[in-house]
Amino acid sequence: MALAIVGALLFLALDAKPMAKGLVLGTLFSILNFIMMATLLPMRLDKGRRQTFLVGLGGIGFRYVVLAVPLLISAKLDTINFYSTAAGLFMVQGVLMGDHFTRIIFNKES
Repeated sequence: MALAIVGALLFLALDAKPMAKGLVLGTLFSILNFIMMATLLPMRLDKGRRQTFLVGLGGIGFRYVVLAVPLLISAKLDTINFYSTAAGLFMVQGVLMGDHFTRIIFNKES
């Protein structure tokens, strides 16, 4: 979220308010997606194979619908940039992957 706030402040400094709004909107929904993953995961444990599959599939479908909401909002409103919203949706995943790769590269034990 901190990276999204810094990016939004940079866009605001460049007088690009729609891009700042889109970045923050997408990042907030990305965080909501991770919260939903964390809460839905325990629901899949201790169930049969078929029920685990159905709960998992339903959870994925619900999360996709939630991730579509900011994209639909940004597509309808001119005050929010669609592309920065999409970038915001991938912001949390990008930071997590960047952190993981940084740890792999710089923490090699020889």
